[in-house]
Amino acid sequence: MKKKVIAACLAACLMATMTTGCKSSAAKENNASGKLALAGSTSMEKMCEAMSESYMDANPNVTVTVEYTGSGAGIESVTKGSVDIGNSSRGLKDEEKSKGLVENIVAIDGIAVITDKDNGVKDISSEDLSKIYDGEITNWSQLGGEDKPIVVIGREAGSGTRDAFEELLEIQDKCKYAQELDSTGAVLAKVAKTPGAIGYVSLDVLDDSVTGMKIDGVEPTEKQILDGNYKLQRPFVMATKGEVKDQNANVKSWFKFVESKQGQDVIKKVGLIIPNK
Repeated sequence: MKKKVIAACLAACLMATMTTGCKSSAAKENNASGKLALAGSTSMEKMCEAMSESYMDANPNVTVTVEYTGSGAGIESVTKGSVDIGNSSRGLKDEEKSKGLVENIVAIDGIAVITDKDNGVKDISSEDLSKIYDGEITNWSQLGGEDKPIVVIGREAGSGTRDAFEELLEIQDKCKYAQELDSTGAVLAKVAKTPGAIGYVSLDVLDDSVTGMKIDGVEPTEKQILDGNYKLQRPFVMATKGEVKDQNANVKSWFKFVESKQGQDVIKKVGLIIPNK
């Protein structure tokens, strides 16, 4: 009887050890740890900062670093393998996809056209907007406003916001900028303090320091964007070299978090739109 009890105890201990070992191994395989590097679009800063903070709270063994170098630079970095994820505030070009990059759309952003608060023109057609940026319309009086020169502000070459804006209006390589600035925040601040200025920024940074214009009579709201009525909208892309399923554990963990309820809540909280799947 004593031998049977000892044997049963040994069997139970062995089973417990095997089970614990399996759980420990599984936990090790599923737990992300180490570093995760992202780089790219300045327009995605607000979302990435909020997402990184929430992700690291949930995954304390991972350190996330994000550099805001512009969409073009971010795409180049992930292509070279110097970062895990390249952030782009425009869709990937065919030539970029041909290098093995995969376009992972995580959010939809509207591009808001902004003027200084004293500007009386609140609504503009997409045709007239194009004419402002290619230099055909140069004074607000041509649009029913005050006799005041239009100061055309935009982003620097390589900016995803600029690429998307010019592509949507079909004015690539035609724009005549008074100033080209290197961040969304810089454009917002410059337009706010410059009489007669016009610029474009990511919708999620729009605040009451400027006036957000209607385009073709349509306000940039979530419903109007998802319905396709608002012209100036673009994807926020987190590009990977190869499919997400083929990436390292940290990248897989990141995208799983982004697609979770917690991650989706972050996207909505910063004023972006969840893309239709």
